[in-house]
Amino acid sequence: MSINLAALFHEIAAAIPDREAIVFRDRRLTYGEMDARSSQLANFLLETCVRPPTERDELENWQSGQDHVAIYMYNCNEYPECILGALKSRSVPVNINYRYVEEELLHVMQDAAIRAIVFQGAFADKVESLRRKLPSLKVLIQIDDGSGAPLLEGAYAYEDALAGASAAMPGLSLSPDDVYMLYTGGTTGMPKGVLWRQADFIVAMLGMRDKSGAPQTDVAEIVRHAEASRPVPSLAAPPYMHGAGQLLSFIAWLHGNKVVLLGKVESFDAAELLELAERERVHTIGLVGDAFARPIADELDRKSYDLSGLRLIASSGAVFSNPVKDRILAHAPQISIFDAFGSTESGAQSVNVTANDKRRTEGDFVFMGGGTALNADKTGFATPEDAEPGWFASTGAIPLGYLNDAAKTQETFPTVDGVRYSAPGDRVRLKPDGDMAFLGRDSITINSGGEKIFAEEVEKAIRSHDAVADVLVSSRPSERFGNEVVAIVQTKDGDAPEPAEISAAAGRHIARFKLPKAYVFVDKVKRGQNGKADYQWAKAQAEATLP
Repeated sequence: MSINLAALFHEIAAAIPDREAIVFRDRRLTYGEMDARSSQLANFLLETCVRPPTERDELENWQSGQDHVAIYMYNCNEYPECILGALKSRSVPVNINYRYVEEELLHVMQDAAIRAIVFQGAFADKVESLRRKLPSLKVLIQIDDGSGAPLLEGAYAYEDALAGASAAMPGLSLSPDDVYMLYTGGTTGMPKGVLWRQADFIVAMLGMRDKSGAPQTDVAEIVRHAEASRPVPSLAAPPYMHGAGQLLSFIAWLHGNKVVLLGKVESFDAAELLELAERERVHTIGLVGDAFARPIADELDRKSYDLSGLRLIASSGAVFSNPVKDRILAHAPQISIFDAFGSTESGAQSVNVTANDKRRTEGDFVFMGGGTALNADKTGFATPEDAEPGWFASTGAIPLGYLNDAAKTQETFPTVDGVRYSAPGDRVRLKPDGDMAFLGRDSITINSGGEKIFAEEVEKAIRSHDAVADVLVSSRPSERFGNEVVAIVQTKDGDAPEPAEISAAAGRHIARFKLPKAYVFVDKVKRGQNGKADYQWAKAQAEATLP
């Protein structure tokens, strides 16, 4: 497949230069402006630090071969400019989680051998403390974000860097093999970089397929479609530092649409989201599960908004429960809720679609093209009769591997019957009708008395109790069972029901041995800003209950 993401965006921008591409606070940039600014950054990087890459055929799957540029900022128009600018220079943008502490920041930047850091002034103090520990670092580019932070010694001001560089597309031969990388922390462990060929990324992560479901390889046809489309606004709620926000935005841009960003960047404000959806006549909202959806439902209960332009809510990366879906649909009955199951290592491979006239059971997903289930030892394919759950897997357009990690690459991307698969760790049971029941990530599986208990399956059962607002399930050591289940629960009104009541409700959905042996009631369950569960925190809460 011969498509490169940066080259494709440039072609679309040339076709619709005056169409709005992004709205952030009081700034509105057209496709032409966004394309020019990203080209200016690309040319600046090429002048100062980015070197020619090593081509793919000389590399192993866990090697990048390209220089890496860290993007360390909150959501803003500069973030996608930096992604595109890096790609145009044939370097690789690296998403930096701004919630990381110094040890985690240093791990990612050293692991990626960062060549340049583009950062907002709000993070200047952390960059200053890291810069001398990064031997590969050559260039710092600082964005004036209104925080008042002075320009670091030796750093370039972002707007000055752009102003001094050409706005013409760099004269490089951009390759479909050029890397798009997303660092993912997963549910446990240190962050790791997932390496994608851009051509595969466009298909698996951005959904560029033709009407038959085959990968779309005709650049001219993609451009014609974008040019002929009636542009509709999409609102990207998740932080760009995680994959979900990037994916929603690039999907919108490849179809000629506009992306709207929230103005409040340090925390999520449901009222602001709904006000923007009303003002911009937003068609699609992208979010991550209940952590975003529940506050939206609460705000809709509190105040009426004109959401007549809204047609789709797309969620990925975390549980989007049926009770919350029902509450939102009660206020916006015209919408569909698209709940995608997949990962950074696979893309969206299965879906659960909910609308007032179409309901599926929570946790049941339909395979999309390329999705399947491998058996427990990853040597063959799962069947409905298997005693042990299998592994969700996909093939076709899948990642190359994990940056600098040969062993993890070979474990996660096994070859079965001569075909290479991506099996990033999600356990599933295959149902007789061909659908799959999602059980949860294996890394948070609890082994209790020889039985495997999937934390997310228990969480779903506990949420069936009306008083439960949020829950994470972890474990603590047990002399009898090795490990035993502990639930960390946030209630809706702050009053904790009797644990026996919650277990009784959950027991209608899961076997008795899976029920928690202890409950911890907290004011708020800890999740990342992208809505994903913090299972390390949950583990600490569970183990703190030991005598």
